[in-house]
Amino acid sequence: MKRVSFAEFGGPDVLRLIDAEEPHAGPGQVRIAVRAAGVNPVDWRIREGQVLGAHPISLPSGVGLDASGVVDEVGEGVTGFEVGDPVFGEGSSTYAEFAVLSAWARIPAGLTFEEAAGYPSVVETALRVLREVGVRPGQTLLVSGASGGVGSAVLQIARDRGIAVIGTAGAANQDYLRSLGAVATTYGEGWVARVRQLGRVDAALDLAGSGVIRELIELTGDPEKVISIADLGAPALGVRFSGVAGSVPDALAEAVDLISRGRLRIPVEKAYPLAEAAAAHADSQAGHTRGRRVLTV
Repeated sequence: MKRVSFAEFGGPDVLRLIDAEEPHAGPGQVRIAVRAAGVNPVDWRIREGQVLGAHPISLPSGVGLDASGVVDEVGEGVTGFEVGDPVFGEGSSTYAEFAVLSAWARIPAGLTFEEAAGYPSVVETALRVLREVGVRPGQTLLVSGASGGVGSAVLQIARDRGIAVIGTAGAANQDYLRSLGAVATTYGEGWVARVRQLGRVDAALDLAGSGVIRELIELTGDPEKVISIADLGAPALGVRFSGVAGSVPDALAEAVDLISRGRLRIPVEKAYPLAEAAAAHADSQAGHTRGRRVLTV
């Protein structure tokens, strides 16, 4: 089978499409014929060797955590699923023609394989950081870098829970943030003053790693009311860096519920063929994403 792999840490150019042995489902796992794989910032952070503590790997290594596809192998102990079922979930080395998933759910009606591949990690992350930051219904959450995959999920889940959101993004994504229920403003010079004019901020999330931790602390008044998923220097300022996943099966179940109720929809900004994984990583690292990027098989 074809699989994207890298043999050394580095930039997007270290990614190679290689021939590899097919993986097989172990106990409590399923294998899928991959139809699409989600491209997440953690993928290129792993490729660069940034997050080895949370994601230890040995080289050469495959790439990718999220995927959607059709079950073609069911591991021992798995019940309720059979060959042919369309599923989405999280596993390892998902930038490939076949991948093993350790957590999965049926794809909700009306969702394409490309769309479904974009949900697992971002919904788990969104649910986790909302829980960790402790924001409650009736309060206001500030989301820095709100237009990407995690931001798109955070905005919609917060709206479903009765939490008001102020989101920052580039000028081109202001209407997009408003469509997800946020009060939108641009980043850049004067952004703190613009946020202050919009009202009180009870908690804040840094999703882009754009060097705004001090300003988020200033706006909330307390580093414990700020969570970052993107700035590795955040802990030095007293802000928690959230990088350890919670329960993926629970997150997938909540994602299915939200999608089925029409309360969550994350658009695919761009789909790339598997052979263009390097371009997908380069574009992801450049930022300014609206929704998700995925690879198709």
